[in-house]
Amino acid sequence: MKAGFLILAALLALTSSSSAFDPSPLQDFCVAINDTKSGVFVNGKFCKDPTRATPNDFFFSVKEGNTSNPLGSKVTPVAVTEIPGLNTLGISLARVDFAPKGLNPPHFHPRGTEILIVLEGTLYVGFVTSNPENRLITKVLNKGDVFVFPIGLIHFQLNVGYGNAAAIAGLSSQNPGVTTIANAVFGSDPSISSQVLTKAFQVDKNVVDYLQKQFWWDNN
Repeated sequence: MKAGFLILAALLALTSSSSAFDPSPLQDFCVAINDTKSGVFVNGKFCKDPTRATPNDFFFSVKEGNTSNPLGSKVTPVAVTEIPGLNTLGISLARVDFAPKGLNPPHFHPRGTEILIVLEGTLYVGFVTSNPENRLITKVLNKGDVFVFPIGLIHFQLNVGYGNAAAIAGLSSQNPGVTTIANAVFGSDPSISSQVLTKAFQVDKNVVDYLQKQFWWDNN
């Protein structure tokens, strides 16, 4: 009886963990297309006939991002939207460029773990664990250093060097998604009720009204 329960628990654990990530492909590739008439729908995208695949289906050129914005950072995603051949492969990446003191603000990826390598500069990075601890884990990274941000946890990167900085982030999903905390909470459309936000953040309504009137820049 006890052995049977343990086996069932193990199977449930495997099922729950596997469903948290992109499903494994059952073919070499499944290049995404927008043609709903001639394609087959797989994992959120329609796929073209594999015999019609071209090198450009698996190619994308990443340029240095324009950091002349209030955040001083620019994220250039390379996901299934940019490379159709990534469909069903369960990975993507992004280049992140930083001006001096530039910030990639607190955000999280609902569908992917992130691993970041610094190409140049010095970054102060960190993430916050889930409730109830909400423990802040941080590190200062230099060129060549690597850091991991677990799936679904709020994290950030700040350029603490004197020059520009750049990093490459790998993600464990073809479409990891991103939710920037300030944008979502204070820049939602329509706005979240001030009654909700004043109680949640324990601040005066004037503070909430001020924050909701700001322009929340999207660096993605």
